[in-house]
Amino acid sequence: MKISRGDVVRVLFPDSNLRTSKRRPALVVQADQLGTRLAQTIVAMITSNLTRAGHPSRVTISLTSPEGTATGLRTDSVIMTDNLATVADAELDSVLGTLPDMAAVDVALRKTLGL
Repeated sequence: MKISRGDVVRVLFPDSNLRTSKRRPALVVQADQLGTRLAQTIVAMITSNLTRAGHPSRVTISLTSPEGTATGLRTDSVIMTDNLATVADAELDSVLGTLPDMAAVDVALRKTLGL
């Protein structure tokens, strides 16, 4: 399966305790040409818990917008760039859709990483 930056994927995402994990949507945030030769992908967690919105490190996706519809998500959601994970490519189930404009995510990543 070909994965690209901006793809919304279904993935086995680790919980904060790092002992358990849950299948959930996530956004691919790594560069397409990263070239590490490792079978892994850097993703940002996506949650449908809208109470997590409003922080500078988070981006709200509304399904009423064309961009939101393109993600393939089933409900309004929040991309949490403050909750990143490197996951094995074998844990990527499928591509749900794509976030066509990554500008807001890039701003949030800069806030999260202090760049």
